[in-house]
Amino acid sequence: MRLLPVLLNLCLVLFLYACQEASAASPEATAPASGASSTERPEYALVIHGGAGTILKENMTDERAAAITAAMNAAMDAGEQVLQQGGSAADAVEATIWVMEDSPYFNSGKGAVFTNAGINELDASFMNGADQNAGAVGGVTNLKHPISAARAVMEKSEHVLLTGKGAEEFAAGQGLEVVDPSYFYTEERYQSLQRALEGEKVEQEKIDVDKKHGTVGCVALDKDGNLAAGTSTGGMTNKRYNRLGDSPIIGAGTYADNATCGVSCTGWGEFFIRYAVAYDVHARMAYAGSSLQEAADAVIHQTLVEKGGTGGLIALDARGNVAMPFNTPGMYRGYLKAGGEREIRFYEE
Repeated sequence: MRLLPVLLNLCLVLFLYACQEASAASPEATAPASGASSTERPEYALVIHGGAGTILKENMTDERAAAITAAMNAAMDAGEQVLQQGGSAADAVEATIWVMEDSPYFNSGKGAVFTNAGINELDASFMNGADQNAGAVGGVTNLKHPISAARAVMEKSEHVLLTGKGAEEFAAGQGLEVVDPSYFYTEERYQSLQRALEGEKVEQEKIDVDKKHGTVGCVALDKDGNLAAGTSTGGMTNKRYNRLGDSPIIGAGTYADNATCGVSCTGWGEFFIRYAVAYDVHARMAYAGSSLQEAADAVIHQTLVEKGGTGGLIALDARGNVAMPFNTPGMYRGYLKAGGEREIRFYEE
């Protein structure tokens, strides 16, 4: 009788062991749960935008489309080169935006629009996802690469936002390239101002939302899993009174947190400021458990639309997922991931 409990226990142990072996050999045991992603985080990823607004196929020539596509590819090439070599997300963002700031096809740097006074006032912001350190400049007129000035404020000052002459003085002291304001002149942007001024004679102070669109931005994820985001703009055609939009405002036009995502926005800046658009994407992920796409879509297609705001954003999360929603007819946008995946789009497709 004493042997019976011993034999029963032995049988139980053998039964449990056999079940474990069968489970380990079963394909279902190692399959991802329903709805879970079976893909791993890419080694690196990068996403860019070149502005949102009334971008219509019927107004786009093949030559212009090809030139803008080439400029966007060149920008992404610059960022990818940094990431491929193990460089930081911050370095990739700066390198990418440099190329776009040098292009006359975007409202930033060389292609910046003119103010009512006939000058170019540039804004930019920068943020690191690892520690939420951030920097920005607003209303600068002689800095060739405002994005580098924003990064310098982030890394080499105790401040977050510097504006006007003070920002220019600080940037020059950091050795950044200063140019004569005439560098930013392009005939296309100057004629846009003349049309805006002529329109004022017909209807003074009429708001044209298309004048508020046109910005460049980049978000990058590096091999170490760090995110960084940057945004650079010339603002809106015919703007007055040293107006600043969302681009130099951390939380409105730019945000980054390794725990959630990096975001760069483009659109009607006043609305992006009022509703803290870039931060709201992060907050929906952090506090509501939304996915990147769910959070980005809710902000662009619900919050902004309900309030009358127009524009879009690009976002990249810590897993390399990309979101690029917009509520305008078009937005210049593109992304790449390690392994050769790359895409550029202009319209809703």
